[in-house]
Amino acid sequence: MNPILLAVIVVCSIGILCAVVLVIAARFFSVEENEKIGAIRECLPGANCGACGYAGCDGYAKALAEEEGIKTNLCIPGGDGAARQISEILGVEFEDVVEQVAVVHCYGDCNHTSHKMDYDGIQSCQAAKMFYGGAGKCSFGCIGLGDCVGVCPNNAICIENGIAHIDTRKCIGCGLCAKTCPQKLITVMADVESVLVTCNNREKGAVARQKCSNACIGCKMCVKNCPSGAISVEDNLARVDYEKCTNCGECAKHCPVGCILVSDFSGIHRYSEDDEGQKF
Repeated sequence: MNPILLAVIVVCSIGILCAVVLVIAARFFSVEENEKIGAIRECLPGANCGACGYAGCDGYAKALAEEEGIKTNLCIPGGDGAARQISEILGVEFEDVVEQVAVVHCYGDCNHTSHKMDYDGIQSCQAAKMFYGGAGKCSFGCIGLGDCVGVCPNNAICIENGIAHIDTRKCIGCGLCAKTCPQKLITVMADVESVLVTCNNREKGAVARQKCSNACIGCKMCVKNCPSGAISVEDNLARVDYEKCTNCGECAKHCPVGCILVSDFSGIHRYSEDDEGQKF
């Protein structure tokens, strides 16, 4: 027999044998998967941000399908739409999602602060922070090299005038930017809130003001004028307790340096359209 033909026959025979073995193995060793997992996974946005507390959308879908008592409203990016679909699949009562947005606790842009050195290294906030805390005079402020921009799945972040800005109308509240920021000055809050402290400097007021004209000086004027006791000063920095805050704006009115901002932080979910085309 022709050696080449023999080799072809042997190779084909081995391939057929392996295919038969794989088919038999797939038939007898297959594991049945809960059909609800796939259905639930289709409802989730696929951001894999971990905001739900699970390792991505697959982990959350598996937990919902196989475990009892898991809340259906933990997917912030999916919003009420995803929660409603999941509730229908599981046959449980719909629970409203608390829509959230990411905010930047820094307004130390080029108009309020300056650099202490010229940085010519890797264009990454994480890398720059390891080099004397970054190029800016304020070692607590935004480094401005865009690590947060790179991880945002919805292009909601940009770098303008040296610092990060978040367009909350595009923000899905996944929190990936907050996890990435080496300065820990990005946080996620409910988008119904309207008060934000735009400073992250925890040094004493006189020192902080030498580095940034927008810095909180810890004077406690906001504390004294807050009618609901929602503001405190910790580590020389004003902090808002949103469980007590009524969004009255008195703190911002009495802040002598203007580092407390009152604004509309409504997120993408609040600006989406319902079936009738109405804004809600």
